[in-house]
Amino acid sequence: MKARRVIVRITANFERNLDALRDFLAEAGAPSAFEDLIGRLESRVIPAIERFPDIGADFAAKAPLSREGQVLFERLVALAGPNGEVRQLVEGDYIVLYLVRDNHVLLLSIKHHLQLSFDFPGHWPKG
Repeated sequence: MKARRVIVRITANFERNLDALRDFLAEAGAPSAFEDLIGRLESRVIPAIERFPDIGADFAAKAPLSREGQVLFERLVALAGPNGEVRQLVEGDYIVLYLVRDNHVLLLSIKHHLQLSFDFPGHWPKG
């Protein structure tokens, strides 16, 4: 992994994810965890990505198996373009997706791993 400097920008979707995380953590009874997350993003995650943009795993290397997942995956790879790489970084309980293109990084998404679990009652209604 080669060190190089890039400019990191936060997307509107990433900001919406942070708002959802604040609510998720408050509902889980851990509101201070949000402040801890913001501190880690500022002091650890963003500086690491700025210096080593390839630090995250190559998201395109792990295509999903479901048809719905494949469609979303293909759309994301197409949006990244030929010069872009979507990467996934795990930071504690959080998963960060970001796009590396030339000397820029766009933070695309952040989720707590528990936000990624299935809502079985929502998928299989009673009846």
